[in-house]
This record gives sequence, structure tokens and C-alpha cells, in this order.
Amino acid sequence: MAMAIILVLIVIASVLFHLLAPWHAAPPASNWGSIDTTLFITLVISGIFFIAITVFMAVAVMRFRHKEGVRAAYQPENKRLEFWLIVVTSIGIAGMLAPGLVVYNDFIRVPKNAYELEVVAQQWQWAFRFPGQDGKLGKSDIKFVDSVNPLGLDPKDPVGQDDVIVRSNEVRLPVDQPVKVLLRSKDVLHNFYIPQIRSKMDMVPGMVSYFWFTPTVMGKYEVLCAEYCGVGHYNMRGNMIVVDQAAFAQWLGSQPTFAQTLTTAARPGRDSVLEKGRQLVEQYGCHACHSQDGSASLGPGWKGLYGRTEQLADGSSVQVDEAYLKESILDPKARLVQGYPPVMVAYTLKDDELAALIALIKSLGAGQPAEEPSTGDVSGSGDDLVAQGQRLAQSLGCLACHSVDGSKGIGPGWQGLYGKAETLADGTSIKVDVGYLKESVLNPAAKIVKGYAAVMPPFTPSDKELNALIAFIKSKANADAESSKAEPGKSP
Repeated sequence: MAMAIILVLIVIASVLFHLLAPWHAAPPASNWGSIDTTLFITLVISGIFFIAITVFMAVAVMRFRHKEGVRAAYQPENKRLEFWLIVVTSIGIAGMLAPGLVVYNDFIRVPKNAYELEVVAQQWQWAFRFPGQDGKLGKSDIKFVDSVNPLGLDPKDPVGQDDVIVRSNEVRLPVDQPVKVLLRSKDVLHNFYIPQIRSKMDMVPGMVSYFWFTPTVMGKYEVLCAEYCGVGHYNMRGNMIVVDQAAFAQWLGSQPTFAQTLTTAARPGRDSVLEKGRQLVEQYGCHACHSQDGSASLGPGWKGLYGRTEQLADGSSVQVDEAYLKESILDPKARLVQGYPPVMVAYTLKDDELAALIALIKSLGAGQPAEEPSTGDVSGSGDDLVAQGQRLAQSLGCLACHSVDGSKGIGPGWQGLYGKAETLADGTSIKVDVGYLKESVLNPAAKIVKGYAAVMPPFTPSDKELNALIAFIKSKANADAESSKAEPGKSP
């Protein structure tokens, strides 16, 4: 009896939860309300089956529960029951499939006044192409892909010379204008997905798939890859910004055409070398794993990297010079930086391409030279020690798991951490002091904070490096306290 009551309560709670839930689908920013209708029909049909089956289980539990001296009747087949089960389930399946076929037909039936947008995917980034003043996209082929022409446009096709190239993960579209989205991939299977627009489509290498939609609400929408495409899949994100017609025309006019990119690449001098380096970064998807702004990523960031001393996985250290960078590109597993996984594949670049890529890395700023203390001398000033600790945290890959801005990460965040009482996995509590931080770095599995997985490997920094790292963590606690005092309405 108790089990039957529980089953009935589950049905009631499920229905009430759906009716009262605050997170129903937001109004779609497109013309695809029929997609939401299809999803609703699917939910209703599956909900009816859920209620029917669960109520039947409750009735069966009560009616056919075990009774002393009563045996279950053996019934090998019931043709009438089987007939109705086949009929009802067939109707249910048809009811879920039929609306989807209607929606898909609309999904690929493009209006004649649709504006074309080509989306090109590769690990792990997006690129976009718009037609130029002639309103037509030029021809493209994989054989034309190189560092200068990463989208593979035909240089001899006059139609493609004015095509607008957007080598960025951000694209803009005009509001209330139907858009035909052409999709192609340069390497593996991807999926172009904009959740709010209810639009997604696979991108298959060697094929051009397409769909269309009309953005009707101005705003910023996230672009995702909805098909697992490798270790950087989680980081393959972009933005679609819907603006008015005038703002779109102004933005589009500021983007380079295909002919302009070819002219820029042909210019002699240092700027052309850096431009070639940037083109290589786009072509090979380097920025998906290596940030250029100092933020943490899957691999070492390039900002301030050149000239810095890096700690390697085998405990040794190396100065980041041209020879090391070349080796890291041609044979990335030869000398791995501590704190980063060995996921980078080897590349076979020409000498001029290597030189361009290294020139770009050097242009992003030089790090601490080898003859100076790269990770910290405890005799230095407090500010120097904090800066040295920050460089160490970046070189060891600490910031990939521990945030410094209060956001949640794989490990405990460092903002406001020092001096705080933490609850450990065994239920005990501990104050975060210098001794605890040292132990957590040298033997992280000794005392694990509750709610976090035991995934951190042990590190073996020198005493100077350890002191610098702790100074940096302590500075994050002080910064948090100061920011709290600066806000009158915020309690410390």
C-alpha cells in the first residue's frame, strides 16, 4: 500500500512541478515558435504515458499484492491486450514524430529574401563569411586553405573577392531579416547551436548543410558547439549579436574583404609577419588552448610567455626562447609544462610559418628573464613577491582550476580564501593559514576540502616559489576585504 501511495504522489508532484515551474522556455528570438509547439506536444504525449504507466503500477501493486494462499494466474498471451498496446504506442510515436517532420521541412525551406551567412567550424573556433556588394558568396574548396586563406576561398573567383571575412567567434546579424546559414567544417564533426533561437544543425566535413531563421529580438546570444569535437570542445563558444540594420551595416563595413586580406598578407615588413602569425593561429585553432590575454586555458597562455622561466613536469625548468618554442610546436610532448595535460598534437610548419608564430608570441610581451628570479626571492618587497607568485600560478597552471575572481572552479577559489575556515571531506574544519597552504601544495590529497574532487597532483616547488605562491593567495584575501570595505552596503 505504501508503495502505491508513493507512486501516486510522484505523479501528482510531477504534474504540479511542470505547471508551476518558473523556468519554462523563454520567448524564442526567432520565427521558430513551431519548434516550441513540437517540444510541448512531445512533452504532453510522454507525460500522458508517464502518468498512465505509473498509475497502472500503483493499481497493480494494490490489487495484485501478495496474499497468503493466493497464486498468480499464468497467462502466456493476451492478443486483445497486445493489439491495444501496439495501437496506442504507435499513435503516441507518430504523434511525436509527425510534428518534427513538419518543422524540419520549414527549417530548410528558405525564403527568397534571406540574407546568406556562412559559418566555418574547426577545432575549436568559429569563422564567418558574408556576401559582398554583389550579394553572392564566392566559391571555396579545401585545396585553397592555407595560413593566408584559412576559409579556402578560390582566389581566382571574381565573385568572392568582395566577400566579407569575420575571423572571430563573434558575429552580428540584422534584426527582422531572414538569414540562411550555410554550415561547413574544416576538420571533424561539429554542430552549430544557438539555444535561444532554437536552431542547431550538424556540420559534416565535406558537406554544406544549412537552415534559416529570422532574429526578431535584439540582444546577445551564445553560440555553442553541440557535437563533441575533441579536448577543446567545451571552449568552442561564440556570440551572435542581433542589432538594427544601421548598426549592422556599419559593423559589416568595418570588416575586411577577402581581397583585402590577400593584400595585407602580401605586404612586406614586421606587420605582415605578425599578421601571418595571427592567420596561423586562426588556421590551426591555437587560441582555443592558448590565451593571448593572460586568462587561464587548456595550455600555457602566451601573454608574457617569451623569456619567462617555466617549470616542467619532470621537475626541471626551462627558459622560453625561440628554440624551446620551436620544439614545443614540432614536438609538444618533449618538454611538458607542469600543470598542463599532454593533449597538444605535433605540427609540421615551414620555417617562415614557425618564425611568424614565434614573432606573434614575442609580440605579446616578454616574461621574466632567466638571470632574474623568475618565481620569487623572499628578500624582495611584498608587491614583488605577489607578482612573482602570480607568474608562478600561471606557469604551473594553478589558475585553470582555482579562480581568483570569486567564480567557481574545479578547486577552491583563492579570493578571500586565506584566513577562512574550510570544512574538509572528513567533516572536520581547518583554518586556511600558511601551514595548510604549504601542505595543500606539496600533498594535496592529505586534506581535501568538502565538495571538491581529489584531482590535484602534488607539486615540488622550492621554498622561495612556495612563499611567493602563498603571498599571491594572501593578496587575494586582502583584495577581497578591501573591496568589501569600499562598498558601504556590503558586509565583510
